[in-house]
Amino acid sequence: MDYKKFLDVAPEVEEAIKAGKPVVALESTIISHGMPYPQNVETALNVEKVLRDNGAVPATIAIIGGRLKAGLSREEIEHLGKAGHEVTKVSRRDLPIIVAKGMDGATTVATTMIIAAMAGISIFATGGVGGVHRGAQKTFDISADLEELSMTPVTVVCAGAKAILDLPLTLEYLETKGVPVLGYQTKELAAFYTRHSGLSVDYQIDSPAELAKAIYVKKEMGMQGGILVSNPIPEEYSMDPDVINKAIDQAVKEAEEQGVHGKESTPFLLARVKELTGGDSLDSNIQLVYNNAKLAAQTAVELSKLNK
Repeated sequence: MDYKKFLDVAPEVEEAIKAGKPVVALESTIISHGMPYPQNVETALNVEKVLRDNGAVPATIAIIGGRLKAGLSREEIEHLGKAGHEVTKVSRRDLPIIVAKGMDGATTVATTMIIAAMAGISIFATGGVGGVHRGAQKTFDISADLEELSMTPVTVVCAGAKAILDLPLTLEYLETKGVPVLGYQTKELAAFYTRHSGLSVDYQIDSPAELAKAIYVKKEMGMQGGILVSNPIPEEYSMDPDVINKAIDQAVKEAEEQGVHGKESTPFLLARVKELTGGDSLDSNIQLVYNNAKLAAQTAVELSKLNK
């Protein structure tokens, strides 16, 4: 398989990977589908800055003109931000088609993991992962992110699964697939906009060095799949659970009434929750992404020491 003929790794990213320096992948759906322009571009550039400030090279992942990209220029980020929902949201099933057609694509967690692994990047920071949707017992609506975590050797640092999902079933699915779910300085799964879900994760890890050791050992043992790290939103940005849960319940009800499902479900729900909370949920979303980027960068720094 010569997948590299479809892959462009930015010079800075390629140099860092070859030299064993810390590199962290970032997704691009958050740019095109996560928030409005120009806030999306500003946030994307700020996340890259957080990575640099903490010692890691950023590699924002996307598909531009049918080329898989590991590391975007400012102009490419601007392009995705302005195009917004006109850019196709790409998961695993879409990837070969979008490349074959020479289209632009914004990568989900699953696709970011795939392209990061192709480029040789083992740590990825995002907001929240997809999971088992509410009512999946009837719809079978389960994010491809979970399946990817069971197959692709990339550690995903997030603020838990998105709170619009069925969190207990998401944890059960990950357990069935053998994906380690770790809590950063807690044994409780973070609930995206809030720090507490009432659900226990597999293990607590207390430092970037401890997390890096777990990633290193898993790789050295030759085990497939990734690790999911649940990093709670900072206390000062955590939302009132009653307020956010009421907004989520209403958004889910509206999605059902309007027949919204599949890849359109998450963008619809996040946008509606933002409207119902007067924008507070978007502010929290941005801050939790920055927080995850910081932990991912610090972990990448520690992992680079172990790999030498």
